[in-house]
Amino acid sequence: MLEVVIEKDIIRIGERFAVTFQRTLRIPDDGLTYPLPPGLGRFPIFSVEDYRDSMPASWVEEGGAFIPMFQREALWLGFHGALWKPNAVKIGVGRVNAVSGGAWDFKLRADPQDYVVCPEQPWLDGIHSGHGTIRQFVAMPLGLGYTIEASMTGLETFGGVQILVFEPKPGRFPDAPPLKREGGAVPSAMPKLGGSPSMGLGAGGVMKQKIYPDPYGIDVWDEGNYGRISVHILNSAQFTEITGFNPPATPIDAQTYTRYGLPWFGLYDESRGDLPPSEMLARVKTISARDAERGVATQGDASFQVPEGQVRKLGKKNSRAKESPSPVVREHSPEDE
Repeated sequence: MLEVVIEKDIIRIGERFAVTFQRTLRIPDDGLTYPLPPGLGRFPIFSVEDYRDSMPASWVEEGGAFIPMFQREALWLGFHGALWKPNAVKIGVGRVNAVSGGAWDFKLRADPQDYVVCPEQPWLDGIHSGHGTIRQFVAMPLGLGYTIEASMTGLETFGGVQILVFEPKPGRFPDAPPLKREGGAVPSAMPKLGGSPSMGLGAGGVMKQKIYPDPYGIDVWDEGNYGRISVHILNSAQFTEITGFNPPATPIDAQTYTRYGLPWFGLYDESRGDLPPSEMLARVKTISARDAERGVATQGDASFQVPEGQVRKLGKKNSRAKESPSPVVREHSPEDE
């Protein structure tokens, strides 16, 4: 079993893999396809064990971590790994596979591929629901039918994000990094509520993002050598009550950000393949569709165009988070809680 280390804003699994949870703009669900929004700072990450007296018993038993989010706030997952010895990574949202739409389990599948390979896959912003596109991860409360979990299973029991990281089989890759490598820095080696989670992830707007096929093949990965963690999501009020800290302020809306001339992003990956989208995830009920069912006016989904000159292209050596501007925040309203 790979060691899992929870730091202040990063989770390390094993010796080389790490994941961050990046704050970002929420894009409209308006039928348009948007570029990659920026990273506006990392969400803080807290260990469930450190607050066990305030956590549900099921969380304490499972272990893991939690982050704070406002309702209808978006995030993306940033992956960090080593090119000389990559990892296979499965991502679940409410125990629904975010790549294939299948039920959450501890196996790797090739048909359809239900995992990504890191660092080849630098980030994941949402569920794989279209050709060369995803639907954005957006935080929503459980119990109202907004989450991907509710749409896929009819239940809202788990919420949060599940991460499962597999090592390659012995001998498939070097045991130590080469003296000179091209992939940039490798992360350094090994940071009482009610009975149910408060927040899950719903399906938001559409953005351009590929999910790359495994270039090595499923036989490369050692399914018996893995590390895993569940990351729960607390709303801002619960987070402050439990920890005594205020959550990060939410970013300004995407339309205002664009009006200021700040950058969006694209990736030079035209030569890379793209997995076929999940037919199951393509049918997920979006947040705006659920709003319409409930007669609720969807917030912050006014359409706008991102000028082509405002989209900054990233290469392999660019960090999307580092290339993003300093965090720009807005005041939140009571319904954000």
